[in-house]
Amino acid sequence: MKKNSEKKKDSLISDLLSTRRLTRLNPAGILTIPENAKCLDTEQLDKFENSFRQWVDRTIRSDVRISRKRIFLIFMLIRYTGARFNEILSLNALKDIDVKNNLVRIGQTEGKDKPELRDVQIPLDLTNEINKVLNDPEFSEFLSSLFKIDPGHVRRKFYERAQECGFLKEYGNPNAIRRSRAIELLRSNMPPVVVQKLFGLSTPGLTASLLKFSNEDMRQITQYYADKESRRKTSARNTFFGKITRIRKGDIQTEVEMIALGGYSLFTVITNESLRRLQLKPNSFIVAEIKAPWVILSKGDAEPESSAENRFKGTVSMVIRGKITTEYIVSLPDGTELCSLVTEESRKRLGLKEGDTAWVLFNSFSIILNVD
Repeated sequence: MKKNSEKKKDSLISDLLSTRRLTRLNPAGILTIPENAKCLDTEQLDKFENSFRQWVDRTIRSDVRISRKRIFLIFMLIRYTGARFNEILSLNALKDIDVKNNLVRIGQTEGKDKPELRDVQIPLDLTNEINKVLNDPEFSEFLSSLFKIDPGHVRRKFYERAQECGFLKEYGNPNAIRRSRAIELLRSNMPPVVVQKLFGLSTPGLTASLLKFSNEDMRQITQYYADKESRRKTSARNTFFGKITRIRKGDIQTEVEMIALGGYSLFTVITNESLRRLQLKPNSFIVAEIKAPWVILSKGDAEPESSAENRFKGTVSMVIRGKITTEYIVSLPDGTELCSLVTEESRKRLGLKEGDTAWVLFNSFSIILNVD
């Protein structure tokens, strides 16, 4: 019964990760969220977090403070890893949390001969909070069982904090927080297949034609988004994650071919010095970024004749008009978003509107490669 309940909860998140739902973007670029998917936005999650902090600080009794701090850390780990409630409660703080690399190792073992482990990147601030607890003598007797607290008691405290924030009680449910994290990551343009793996979900339809990524590859992808989340500045549009499939070195420059999530092949040309500095080789994980002004658009279903090596067919999901330039967002079939900036004259000539089919083009010299 418990296992069926967990599957039902996960199905709501899996539905959010479906390519079909992700491409139905409204003019504001917001995901279509199912009515039965109770979730909080980033501002509300931050308010929830602050409520927990104040609750921990409100007591002067050492034993009560320790208990509250442990529950607060459970909330924070669900909030930033998106792990299941039972997965967090079963963590061993001494073995499963790598404070040097800001990683939490999460494994789902129910009904499996071998655990399916996944490494999830967490913010540095959360690592520091956990590290302080691990080095605090007051917590020494709880370290190996830091998160082993009665689930019913933890839920009650979650509900209390939710109501203290002015939210409905059910928004304090651990799975509502997990679901909120999934939506938060999708809205930040993290590729759906990455969110899927991060959350320990398995949806064959999404992964049938995609690359298999190791835990180290996943760590690099999630680190990219963790850094972006900390800054809350950079857009993750025009970004492809993938692996190098071929390197052709010339006398001055080198052509690098990569395959990205979704099976897209990208071609880029870099200098031989960049090849040496980045230490690129076949099967290396790589991040490719393209600046919006370098992205060219072509209207229609037919693939345009062009010298651009990189050509992808998608759907216009958003149009943001300005006096001088217009920004177009084109969604590819796997949910990847590409942004293009065009002049007012080009906008009039193209006549593109939301829902139109468009081709996105950029040449091999327009791509910036990053291995961090």
